[in-house]
Amino acid sequence: MSNRLPRTAFTEKPWRIHDLAPDFHVQDVWAFRAPGGGPDDFPRILAAFRSDDGPSGTSPVVRFLFAVRWRLGALLGWDDPGEGLGNRVESLADRLPDDLRQESTGSAVPNSPFTTLYELPDEAALELANKTVHGVAHFGWVSTSDGYELRMAVLVKPNGLLGRLYMAGIEPFRQAIVYPAMLRRWNRVWPQHDSSR
Repeated sequence: MSNRLPRTAFTEKPWRIHDLAPDFHVQDVWAFRAPGGGPDDFPRILAAFRSDDGPSGTSPVVRFLFAVRWRLGALLGWDDPGEGLGNRVESLADRLPDDLRQESTGSAVPNSPFTTLYELPDEAALELANKTVHGVAHFGWVSTSDGYELRMAVLVKPNGLLGRLYMAGIEPFRQAIVYPAMLRRWNRVWPQHDSSR
Protein backbone atom coordinates (compact mmCIF):
# COMPACT_ATOMS: atom_id res chain seq x y z
CA MET A 1 0.00 0.00 0.00
CA SER A 2 1.35 3.43 -0.96
CA ASN A 3 2.23 5.91 1.74
CA ARG A 4 1.11 8.76 -0.49
CA LEU A 5 -2.44 9.72 0.42
CA PRO A 6 -5.17 11.61 -1.42
CA ARG A 7 -5.57 15.27 -0.48
CA THR A 8 -8.85 14.39 1.21
CA ALA A 9 -6.87 12.53 3.90
CA PHE A 10 -5.82 16.01 4.99
CA THR A 11 -8.77 18.18 4.01
CA GLU A 12 -11.39 15.98 5.71
CA LYS A 13 -9.69 16.13 9.12
CA PRO A 14 -10.67 19.00 11.45
CA TRP A 15 -7.15 20.43 11.67
CA ARG A 16 -6.75 23.97 12.95
CA ILE A 17 -4.55 24.88 9.99
CA HIS A 18 -7.59 24.91 7.70
CA ASP A 19 -8.77 28.19 9.20
CA LEU A 20 -5.30 29.73 8.99
CA ALA A 21 -4.37 28.82 5.42
CA PRO A 22 -7.53 28.55 3.28
CA ASP A 23 -5.67 30.32 0.45
CA PHE A 24 -2.93 27.66 0.27
CA HIS A 25 -2.89 24.69 -2.12
CA VAL A 26 -2.49 21.18 -0.67
CA GLN A 27 0.51 19.88 -2.62
CA ASP A 28 1.23 16.52 -1.00
CA VAL A 29 -0.07 14.27 1.78
CA TRP A 30 2.02 11.36 3.05
CA ALA A 31 1.57 8.83 5.86
CA PHE A 32 4.35 7.58 8.12
CA ARG A 33 2.81 4.54 9.77
CA ALA A 34 3.40 3.85 13.46
CA PRO A 35 1.88 0.48 14.41
CA GLY A 36 1.66 0.20 18.17
CA GLY A 37 1.87 3.96 18.58
CA GLY A 38 -0.15 5.66 21.27
CA PRO A 39 -1.91 9.00 21.68
CA ASP A 40 0.94 10.50 23.73
CA ASP A 41 3.74 9.70 21.24
CA PHE A 42 3.26 12.74 19.01
CA PRO A 43 5.65 15.18 20.77
CA ARG A 44 8.51 12.67 20.75
CA ILE A 45 7.86 11.68 17.15
CA LEU A 46 7.80 15.32 16.12
CA ALA A 47 11.09 15.96 17.92
CA ALA A 48 12.69 12.99 16.14
CA PHE A 49 11.31 14.14 12.80
CA ARG A 50 12.90 17.56 13.29
CA SER A 51 16.24 16.28 14.56
CA ASP A 52 19.56 16.11 12.72
CA ASP A 53 19.22 12.36 12.34
CA GLY A 54 15.50 12.41 11.60
CA PRO A 55 13.81 10.80 8.62
CA SER A 56 15.28 13.11 5.99
CA GLY A 57 18.72 13.41 7.52
CA THR A 58 20.54 10.26 6.47
CA SER A 59 20.19 9.85 2.72
CA PRO A 60 23.28 11.11 0.85
CA VAL A 61 21.16 11.70 -2.25
CA VAL A 62 18.66 13.83 -0.33
CA ARG A 63 21.47 15.77 1.35
CA PHE A 64 23.00 16.40 -2.08
CA LEU A 65 19.68 17.61 -3.52
CA PHE A 66 19.19 20.03 -0.65
CA ALA A 67 22.77 21.27 -0.95
CA VAL A 68 22.16 21.97 -4.64
CA ARG A 69 18.91 23.74 -3.77
CA TRP A 70 20.55 25.99 -1.17
CA ARG A 71 23.42 26.77 -3.53
CA LEU A 72 21.03 27.74 -6.32
CA GLY A 73 18.99 29.77 -3.85
CA ALA A 74 22.10 31.68 -2.79
CA LEU A 75 23.17 32.34 -6.37
CA LEU A 76 19.71 33.45 -7.53
CA GLY A 77 18.70 35.32 -4.39
CA TRP A 78 15.73 33.05 -3.67
CA ASP A 79 16.47 32.90 0.04
CA ASP A 80 17.47 36.50 0.72
CA PRO A 81 15.98 37.73 4.03
CA GLY A 82 13.92 40.33 2.17
CA GLU A 83 12.10 37.52 0.36
CA GLY A 84 11.01 35.73 3.53
CA LEU A 85 8.44 35.94 6.29
CA GLY A 86 7.62 39.42 7.49
CA ASN A 87 9.04 40.92 4.31
CA ARG A 88 7.71 39.53 1.02
CA VAL A 89 4.83 37.83 2.82
CA GLU A 90 3.18 38.15 6.21
CA SER A 91 3.65 35.20 8.49
CA LEU A 92 0.65 33.00 9.20
CA ALA A 93 1.55 33.65 12.84
CA ASP A 94 -0.29 36.96 12.34
CA ARG A 95 -3.48 34.95 11.74
CA LEU A 96 -3.19 32.79 14.85
CA PRO A 97 -6.05 33.03 17.35
CA ASP A 98 -5.03 33.61 20.95
CA ASP A 99 -5.32 29.93 21.91
CA LEU A 100 -2.75 28.94 19.28
CA ARG A 101 -0.17 31.62 20.11
CA GLN A 102 2.71 29.92 21.89
CA GLU A 103 6.15 30.81 23.15
CA SER A 104 7.63 28.76 20.30
CA THR A 105 5.62 30.58 17.59
CA GLY A 106 8.01 32.18 15.13
CA SER A 107 11.07 30.37 16.45
CA ALA A 108 13.47 28.81 13.97
CA VAL A 109 13.45 25.04 13.58
CA PRO A 110 17.09 23.87 13.84
CA ASN A 111 18.75 22.67 10.64
CA SER A 112 15.84 23.72 8.44
CA PRO A 113 14.42 26.82 6.74
CA PHE A 114 11.19 26.53 8.76
CA THR A 115 9.81 28.44 11.71
CA THR A 116 7.26 27.09 14.18
CA LEU A 117 3.63 28.14 13.92
CA TYR A 118 2.06 26.01 16.65
CA GLU A 119 2.17 22.60 18.27
CA LEU A 120 -0.79 20.78 19.80
CA PRO A 121 -1.09 17.25 21.25
CA ASP A 122 -2.03 15.85 17.83
CA GLU A 123 -1.14 18.55 15.32
CA ALA A 124 1.72 20.91 14.47
CA ALA A 125 2.54 23.36 11.71
CA LEU A 126 5.79 24.87 10.44
CA GLU A 127 6.15 27.73 7.96
CA LEU A 128 8.65 29.03 5.44
CA ALA A 129 8.78 31.67 2.75
CA ASN A 130 11.30 32.57 0.08
CA LYS A 131 11.22 34.10 -3.38
CA THR A 132 9.57 31.00 -4.88
CA VAL A 133 6.84 30.01 -2.40
CA HIS A 134 5.13 30.57 0.92
CA GLY A 135 4.79 27.09 2.39
CA VAL A 136 3.51 25.15 5.38
CA ALA A 137 4.54 21.70 6.60
CA HIS A 138 1.65 20.29 8.61
CA PHE A 139 1.92 17.21 10.82
CA GLY A 140 -1.06 15.35 12.24
CA TRP A 141 -1.16 12.32 14.54
CA VAL A 142 -3.99 10.06 13.40
CA SER A 143 -5.41 6.94 15.06
CA THR A 144 -5.49 3.84 12.86
CA SER A 145 -6.65 0.24 13.30
CA ASP A 146 -3.21 -0.89 14.51
CA GLY A 147 -1.84 2.20 16.24
CA TYR A 148 -1.20 5.65 14.81
CA GLU A 149 0.33 7.30 11.80
CA LEU A 150 2.02 10.62 11.28
CA ARG A 151 0.48 12.44 8.34
CA MET A 152 2.53 15.13 6.69
CA ALA A 153 0.83 17.61 4.40
CA VAL A 154 2.65 20.21 2.34
CA LEU A 155 0.68 23.38 1.66
CA VAL A 156 1.98 26.00 -0.74
CA LYS A 157 1.23 29.38 -2.19
CA PRO A 158 3.58 29.82 -5.19
CA ASN A 159 5.00 33.26 -5.87
CA GLY A 160 3.77 33.95 -9.39
CA LEU A 161 5.22 32.24 -12.45
CA LEU A 162 8.58 31.66 -10.77
CA GLY A 163 6.91 29.79 -7.93
CA ARG A 164 4.78 27.67 -10.24
CA LEU A 165 7.79 26.73 -12.38
CA TYR A 166 9.82 25.98 -9.25
CA MET A 167 7.15 23.66 -7.81
CA ALA A 168 6.79 21.88 -11.16
CA GLY A 169 10.56 21.52 -11.44
CA ILE A 170 11.05 19.92 -8.03
CA GLU A 171 7.99 17.65 -8.25
CA PRO A 172 9.82 14.61 -9.71
CA PHE A 173 12.60 14.89 -7.11
CA ARG A 174 10.14 15.14 -4.21
CA GLN A 175 8.06 12.18 -5.34
CA ALA A 176 10.83 9.87 -6.56
CA ILE A 177 13.65 10.66 -4.13
CA VAL A 178 12.90 12.87 -1.12
CA TYR A 179 9.69 11.33 0.23
CA PRO A 180 10.75 7.71 -0.38
CA ALA A 181 14.01 8.41 1.47
CA MET A 182 12.08 9.89 4.38
CA LEU A 183 9.83 6.83 4.45
CA ARG A 184 12.75 4.40 4.41
CA ARG A 185 14.34 6.25 7.32
CA TRP A 186 11.04 6.30 9.20
CA ASN A 187 10.53 2.57 8.66
CA ARG A 188 13.93 1.94 10.24
CA VAL A 189 13.47 4.39 13.13
CA TRP A 190 9.89 3.64 14.18
CA PRO A 191 10.43 -0.03 15.21
CA GLN A 192 13.36 1.10 17.37
CA HIS A 193 11.19 3.74 19.02
CA ASP A 194 8.35 1.29 19.55
CA SER A 195 10.58 -1.40 21.08
CA SER A 196 12.09 1.09 23.54
CA ARG A 197 8.74 2.00 25.09
